[in-house]
This record gives sequence, C-alpha cells and structure tokens, in this order.
Amino acid sequence: MRLPDAILDACLCDARAPLAQDPARDFGLGKGEAQQAMAGLRPWLNERQRMLWANRREALLLVLQGTDCSGKDGVIRKVVSAVDPQGVRLHSFHPPDEGERRQHFLLRYRQRLPQPGLLGVFNRSHYEALIGDPLDGLCGEDELPQRLQDLLAFEGEWPALRLHPLKCYLQISREEQKLRLLSRLQRPEKRWKLKASDLQAYREFDLRQQRWSALLTASHTPEAPWYVIPSDLRWLRDWLVASLLARELERLQLAWPDSPPPFDASDLDAAE
Repeated sequence: MRLPDAILDACLCDARAPLAQDPARDFGLGKGEAQQAMAGLRPWLNERQRMLWANRREALLLVLQGTDCSGKDGVIRKVVSAVDPQGVRLHSFHPPDEGERRQHFLLRYRQRLPQPGLLGVFNRSHYEALIGDPLDGLCGEDELPQRLQDLLAFEGEWPALRLHPLKCYLQISREEQKLRLLSRLQRPEKRWKLKASDLQAYREFDLRQQRWSALLTASHTPEAPWYVIPSDLRWLRDWLVASLLARELERLQLAWPDSPPPFDASDLDAAE
C-alpha cells in the first residue's frame, strides 16, 4: 500500500539545494499502480487515525506548503478525506487581517495546534509569515531574522506537547503552474478560486522559489524535517503524502486502548 522508505526518504529535503530536483520525477511508478495502492491505503489511514483519536496521547500536524496551484487543496480532498473528520482539525490560513497584524505573527497558528488525539492540517502555515508577508508589504525585510528565530523556537516546543509534525512542500514547475492557472481560467468550477494576486505570484515564481529554498534550508531540522514532494503529477503527489502520513502513524505504534470498561454486561441487565 504505502510507498517504501527508500522512495519516501528520497523526498527528504536536501538542505544544500532543497528545490533542485525535478518536480515531474515519477520514481518509475505509474498512475494505475498509485490508484490501486490508494484504494487500500485510505481505509488503513482511517483505522490508524481512529486509534490515534481513541488513545488521545499524541497529535500529528500535517503542514502543506507550496506555491499557488501546487495541490494543497487536492491533498486535502484525496488524502485527508480518508480519515474520520471528527478527529481532524483543518485550518486554511490566509493573509492576516487587521486584528491579526496587531498580534504576534505566530499567535493564530499557536491557537490552532491540534490537541492530543487529533490530526491537524495546516493549509499554508506559519512559514507564510516569512515569504508572503514581506512580499505583500505586511512586514519589513529587517524583521525576518527575528521571525525565523521565533518560528524555530515555536517548533521546538512541539516535542513537549507530543506533537509530531509532517512538513510537506509541494513542488511544481513554473510550466505546470501556468497550465493549472489556465485550467482555472477556462473552468467555471475552478475559476472562483482565482485572485489577482495569483498573477503576481506567477510573475514572481523564480523569486518566490529562491526565498522558499532559503527558508526550507533554514528550517529543516531533525525534529521537524521537510519533505519536498514532486507535485507535477497529482496522483504521485497524493500517494507520497499519504505514504508519509502512514509512516508517521506506524511510528506511533498505535493500538486500541486496553482500558477496563466503565460497566459490564451485568450492569446492563441490572438496569432493565
């Protein structure tokens, strides 16, 4: 079902050149193979996530980052939808509003960390405060070194919370981004997602990639590593993220809680 460790580890961020690899590479895999594997992997993910919820000891946080059209929403639809929504806390972050700008930039993310037992999903994340905010004029370039230190300290708190991060950067090529933007222009069911800022982000593709590369290098740590997911092929993107999530759940060695029930069959009979 899930992909082997060798393929998953090949997606581990290379801090020397995080975005140097081909976003269209396929590892010799095929779409039909992926569809078959995902059919078996989805119910497995659902069962393990329910075990996570039942035990309420650990939490997982799936961080989805990537340029516009890289497939963050697609991963949520194809991968996260496999699990019980009652045990998921999904947050899609947009540029901070006026009230949020008066607060510390990390506060809104801190408030939305998943509690033990939950799978949290950040659709965009605290990393936007070092990429999108300066490009959108919401903070100065001189603030970025301190923001980076605050961000790393924030993630350094997670082990004590028994919070396990899975940080995925969805990498697409500029050519693929253009094709997906054209598709959104042509299809009414996708057109509503377009914003004027999408055109500016496309124009700034190379600049943003440079900035993301530097940030991935600076924030790739043993406790909170980055995985760079080749995402030109949607089916492979989903299979990779689902497999990484499965591996994180495997590492928790989950089982159904073996706790004594609060009552037994004789109590039910006595209540009649």
